[in-house]
Amino acid sequence: MAYEKLAQPMTLQRGPAWKNRLMLAPLTNQQSHDDGTLSDDEYNWLVARARGGFGMVMTAAAHVQRVGQGFVGQIGAFGDEHLAGLARLADGIRANGAVSSVQLHHAGSRSDKKVVANPVSAWDNEAAGARGLTTDEVERLRDDFVAAAVRAEKAGFDGVEVHGAHGYILAEFLSPEINLRTDKYGGSPENRARLVLEIIDGIRASCGAGFQLGLRVSPERFGQKLLEIRDLVGQVLAAGKLDYVDLSLWDVRKIANDAEGEGRPLIDWFLDLPRGNTRVGVAGKILGAADCAWVIEKGCDFAAIGRGAILRHDFPRRVLADPAYQSPPLPVTEQHLLDEALSPTFVHYMKNWKGFVTEPA
Repeated sequence: MAYEKLAQPMTLQRGPAWKNRLMLAPLTNQQSHDDGTLSDDEYNWLVARARGGFGMVMTAAAHVQRVGQGFVGQIGAFGDEHLAGLARLADGIRANGAVSSVQLHHAGSRSDKKVVANPVSAWDNEAAGARGLTTDEVERLRDDFVAAAVRAEKAGFDGVEVHGAHGYILAEFLSPEINLRTDKYGGSPENRARLVLEIIDGIRASCGAGFQLGLRVSPERFGQKLLEIRDLVGQVLAAGKLDYVDLSLWDVRKIANDAEGEGRPLIDWFLDLPRGNTRVGVAGKILGAADCAWVIEKGCDFAAIGRGAILRHDFPRRVLADPAYQSPPLPVTEQHLLDEALSPTFVHYMKNWKGFVTEPA
């Protein structure tokens, strides 16, 4: 029954239904231009995934401020100079049958020094060479997230996802270990979550009634506290302002590392929360049809596919045709990845993933 559900359309509170329960996870690929404008390589990579059958295709993290760039070749959403490329991409994804989303991002102290010499953070971070934002700058950051969402809507995207995971700036604000502020954006869990919630409210107020809005969070690592993230997810589910929550778990079957987790599977801390009409999905080593069916059986509404989508552009089509489908074993050759619409730049980046690409003889 869970396997059959994968092929069923998924309606959301707002915007178009996804034709199935498989979403392309937002994946760093370093393929766009230095100024954040879309390249042909990034266009081809994403449109190939729409053509391959994903119900929803999400861009890589797109920075909402120039100082928020995280890595070389990152797609941008911080200026109107990005509109033409974003519009082309939205059109290409739609023409190939998928719903589209831009992931909105600011790297904070995790910015690569190659692209941001003087990064900013929720609080001073000497180890990363980052300074803490002033209150006025936090409010400007909030407004720039909202402006980027408006820009994505103007370009024709169906929605955006706010990136609050993986130690980037919004996760830094959420962390009691990193965020040592004494203003309204620091201190209590409520204050540390304020920026994320104000961004959600701002996007809802500034974008159309049918614009889809998601939030990505990760409940472990980078100073996150499992029970605080659970409380935040419970709060946004209850508020009904989001269309979906995207839980990045690294491995959907992993046991919680946090002492608060009591050895319970990480996924189980979230799927018992009342969700109303908000959808919940997970990402983390979902590599075959059985994995996809497993997360649906656990109670998720959709599965976010990362590595499986890198390995096969048509991962959804293969999964929906074969309940025994499994991604190709690693490592794979460079030519395999090129055949799956990764550019040489993306293939070079994947060589940083230990054991992913075959070493030359």
